[in-house]
Amino acid sequence: MFVDTAKIFVEAGRGGSGCVSFRREKFVPKGGPDGGNGGHGGSVILEVNGNLRTLLDFQHRKHFRATRGEHGKGANKTGHDGNDVTILVPPGTVVRDAETQQVLADMVTLGERIVIARGGRGGRGNASYVSSTHQAPREWEPGELGESRWLILELKLLADAGLVGLPNAGKSTLLSRISSARPKIADYPFTTLTPNLGVVRHGEFESFVVADIPGLIEGAHAGRGLGIEFLRHIERTRALVILIEANSEDYSATYQTLLEELKGYDGGLLEKPRLLALSKMDLCEDKNAAEVFLSKLPHPSCRISAVTGEGLRELLDLMWQAVARH
Repeated sequence: MFVDTAKIFVEAGRGGSGCVSFRREKFVPKGGPDGGNGGHGGSVILEVNGNLRTLLDFQHRKHFRATRGEHGKGANKTGHDGNDVTILVPPGTVVRDAETQQVLADMVTLGERIVIARGGRGGRGNASYVSSTHQAPREWEPGELGESRWLILELKLLADAGLVGLPNAGKSTLLSRISSARPKIADYPFTTLTPNLGVVRHGEFESFVVADIPGLIEGAHAGRGLGIEFLRHIERTRALVILIEANSEDYSATYQTLLEELKGYDGGLLEKPRLLALSKMDLCEDKNAAEVFLSKLPHPSCRISAVTGEGLRELLDLMWQAVARH
């Protein structure tokens, strides 16, 4: 099950309180203050783990609390610090404050760690209040509260190229042919209900990652269909591959619809390098289909058939050029 959003509550531990104590030993009837400080509360830490691909785990557990610090003790003993809690997240996780929507972290590097809720400081014991004019203090300090907040986690897949097209444009079939990914494939719209990633080999040593997202329809950026839920997954891509069926009734209208949806979601997507592939050429009788339309495009294009393999080598070369250049 693919889950790319989650809301969780994190709470760091409270610091332990300081201790009020006086040294009492045989032959030392009036020993000085020896109350130790409280330990610091545990913190909540987010860490990127490369073995995770979704936020599914957060559907079952939503509250994460670190332990509090121990109170200080006599004989100048400082309380033990509370234990930290480490939360593992997949690469590409964006962390927001649920109340303010402020982005707190954008975690993309394997092993990256960030303290998202800091534990409270331990309070001072009475030994810390000793001065030349205050020899027997009874003051002490309570531990500070740890930070707590609700967080929104959003996963944005890390891919080099993103496949964009209307439902049933052949994106999943293409991904299954050029990579080892095995997305669900059928001859009806919205077969793809979740994003899919595939690693594509190019040449002997090069490779790049391709993302296939559910098909876009007009109004997707405003919430229609499934596209709005998954457009975030092409925000990080270096290049876009737009697929249009060779049997489309109006190539220009279809192309403009896709561009408008990308622009409506994030205008920056149109600044990415892109190329166009006319798909399903095996179902098209006119092998020179869309000649005029393709000739007017300001970026590379090709004709392909994921079923027969026609044009796939040319497409991979174009994809690699776009990815490597940026």
